[in-house]
Amino acid sequence: MTSRFTFMVGVATIGLAAALAVPAQAHQAQFFPTTLQLPDNFQPEGITVDATTAYFGSLRDGSVHKIDLITGKGGRVSTGPGTPAVGLKIDKHGRLFVAGGRNGDLRVLDARTGTTLAGYALGGGFVNDVVLTEDAAYVTDSLKAVLYKLPLGRDGRLPAKAEAIPLGGEWAQVDGFNANGIETAPDGKNLLIVNSASGKLYRVDPRTGAAKLVDLGDVVLNGGDGLLRQKHIVYVVQNRSNVLTAVRLDHTGTKGALHKKITDPRFDVPTTVAAFGDRLYLPNARFGTEPGPTVPYNAVAVPRF
Repeated sequence: MTSRFTFMVGVATIGLAAALAVPAQAHQAQFFPTTLQLPDNFQPEGITVDATTAYFGSLRDGSVHKIDLITGKGGRVSTGPGTPAVGLKIDKHGRLFVAGGRNGDLRVLDARTGTTLAGYALGGGFVNDVVLTEDAAYVTDSLKAVLYKLPLGRDGRLPAKAEAIPLGGEWAQVDGFNANGIETAPDGKNLLIVNSASGKLYRVDPRTGAAKLVDLGDVVLNGGDGLLRQKHIVYVVQNRSNVLTAVRLDHTGTKGALHKKITDPRFDVPTTVAAFGDRLYLPNARFGTEPGPTVPYNAVAVPRF
């Protein structure tokens, strides 16, 4: 017979083990590599993390490379089709959703085998970034005022085609690169999209495309690229400024203020950001460097703030 006392002792033992494990893991984390080497001439842009593995997409040819964040070792997942891989996200089914940039498409890959599971011609100008919700994948277009949606069926079933949702409301399309990074809002119902050219952040209703300008006071996010939300903190990569800016939003996602911004001597035009443990990882796109077969590329880690 299992007594209440035995149960409580078991819980206490588990709790003690967990308490001891946390500091141990934190201690070990300081030895994880803070610079991740990618293949020469890879030209990274997007990053997504699943468990302890980071996946990177190549602007040069659309290949996908993975790296173990604990060991720093990695290898190729998929050889690209010769067109770009820009933003990418991985879902709970182990599928990578890869935005195709100027090719105007979205690919879905098996992260384990690299097999292409589906492809969608979105007719976009520059299909840039991806965010996943429970029932859909949403994709930005930097040259058109439109949001693309892939409605996901039961158990994540992929649709036959994507939907186009015009951006409206307070959305202002300007000259240059517009809709770029995309994330979910703190309320779990809306989306956040940064406009690279104007430096403005918008909350967008995914059902209608109606956008509302997020009141950030005097904070301007020029060159805003990849987004990452951690509870009420949204990290915005300002690529050519070599700055990572964090803003704290209210629950509705319509108002916020500067939390903190950082730079790092290792930043070389970072584009996107993903989290693992107490670190943030950013791939360096090196847009100011002429690409070539011997040009090195990497991603760097900074403490989460």
